This record gives sequence, C-alpha cells and structure tokens, in this order.
Amino acid sequence: MRLIFMGTPDFAVPALHALHAAGHEIVAVYSQPPRPAGRGKALRASPVQQAAEALGLPVRHPEKLRKNEEEWAAFAALEADAAVVAAYGLILPQVMLDAPRLGCLNIHASLLPRWRGASPIQSSILAGDTESGVTIMQMEAGLDTGPMLLREAVPITAETTATSLHDALSAIGGQLAVRVLAERPAPTPQPEEGVTYAPMLTREDGRLDWSQSAAALDLRIRALTPWPGTFTVQADGTVLKIGAATPLPDRKHTATPGTALDDALTIACGDGALRLTRLQKPGRGMMDADAFLRGQPMPTGTRLYHTPPAASDAE
Repeated sequence: MRLIFMGTPDFAVPALHALHAAGHEIVAVYSQPPRPAGRGKALRASPVQQAAEALGLPVRHPEKLRKNEEEWAAFAALEADAAVVAAYGLILPQVMLDAPRLGCLNIHASLLPRWRGASPIQSSILAGDTESGVTIMQMEAGLDTGPMLLREAVPITAETTATSLHDALSAIGGQLAVRVLAERPAPTPQPEEGVTYAPMLTREDGRLDWSQSAAALDLRIRALTPWPGTFTVQADGTVLKIGAATPLPDRKHTATPGTALDDALTIACGDGALRLTRLQKPGRGMMDADAFLRGQPMPTGTRLYHTPPAASDAE
C-alpha cells in the first residue's frame, strides 16, 4: 500500500520498520521538528526522523497542523491509501483524517477504551492494572474514541516497569499495524463502559509521599521511571531521584513514614516499607544502592520527605 507514517518518539520506530519491511511504499514520514537537546542544546531530530532518514524516506516536520492549509494540501497530494499514526504529538484536523483512501489508523498503547489519552503506559501500571496492550484504531475527531480494528493484550506483573512495557507494546504495535493493512478487519465500536483517561504527566507526579503504602509507592516508581521520574527530598532540601525499589509490604514498624529503618536504605511507608535499590544525587548518574551508600551513608533514623521540611506544614 501507499502509506504515510506519522510518529515522533522511540515508541513509533518499530512500527515504521515493520511497515517498511512488509513492503509498503511509505511516501512520507511526518514527525515533530528537531528540538534542542543535550548540554549544548543543539537541534536533535526525533527518533522517528532519524529512523526514516536511515531508510531513505522523505520526512516532513511541520510545527503545526491546525489552520495549516498548505500542509493539508501537501498531505492530500501524497494520495496515500492510509496513514499510520503512532505517538505523533499533533492533533490531525478532520481534513487530514479524511484525505487517505482508507483514512488514518492509530497505534494506541492500551486496551481501549481504558486509558485514552496521553500517558496510557504509565497510567496502567500506576493504577495496578494486571494487563495492558495495543489497540489499532480508526481515527476520528474525538480523543482516542474511534472504532477498534485489532487488539492484543500483555500481562502486567510485579516486575513490569514503564520501560519494559513500553518496549513490549512498541513491538506489538508494529506487528498489529502490518496485520491490519493485510487483513482489513471490520471496525468494532468501542464499548461505552470502562472508559478511563490517562492525563498528561508532570514532574510533580513523581514526588513520593511516604505516607502511602509500600505497594502504592512501588507502583509509582515502576510507572514513572524513567519519565517523569520519581524523587524524594532530604532534610537539607537535596532532591534524590529514585530509579528502582523493592516493596516490603509485610515489614512492621512504628516509625514515621519516610524514616530509614536500617543502614541499607529501607524506608518506612504508611504501610510496610520500601528498600531503595537505585538512586541518583544531583549532578550524578543513577547508581545502585551499594555505590550510593559508599559516598553518602544514610544511617538508621535519617528522614526523607515529600516536600522540604521548612516548606511542609505536615512535618
């Protein structure tokens, strides 16, 4: 088929490769424009743009699509059979949704209608879901409301992280996109019950509240690492990023939540305890607990905080 591919982050790259390997003619790749990155803030092309250029595919990266009639005309002029969209980052106006002969197909990282919206991978882990998956959806004007074409589920276990789930769903998305174009399954309307929304995430979502249970904090760390990342605050206001932890839900204690229960980074929670296994100091890389403790011991009784003590009404 004659295709347009639209995507930006790493999540979309396997789908681009899968469609190309399946022999489809990809007449254009749309991606977000290069952005400043790194210490030097040099412009860096998106992962999808880099992958497309490596395959010799033409790339377009308009800043906006809304009220961009020139881009609408260019898109229509490609005379594509379909457009495949995966985490592109811009809303497609109706005129673009209608341009390809078979419309626009979206690779969405959830089992719709659960977790429509911006952060389906993180939201599914954070909520304690036992499964996630990929839905290929026929796009329409609503937010992830279009009819479903194919779905595939994967389990979420106690070891699942946002990174591992991202990688699994990314690979599945490419496989399902190829199948949809080959099999042309009939669309199925999304059920009206079970709709949930995955919000845009911010850095504040990663702030750890030690009054929560060890189980809840474990979910937050696994869901929000590496982005937006989880963190706690020391008594002097220093922020510690937390990369991984082991929940100890049966650990009994009477300590104030946030207190170190031993010299091995076991921290009291509202219920149970959490043993921190990967941490990062300001200006340093993420490190295992042993390496962290060699440079900064955290003896029994040390306090970690949700907010700096001087600014917290609760401490």
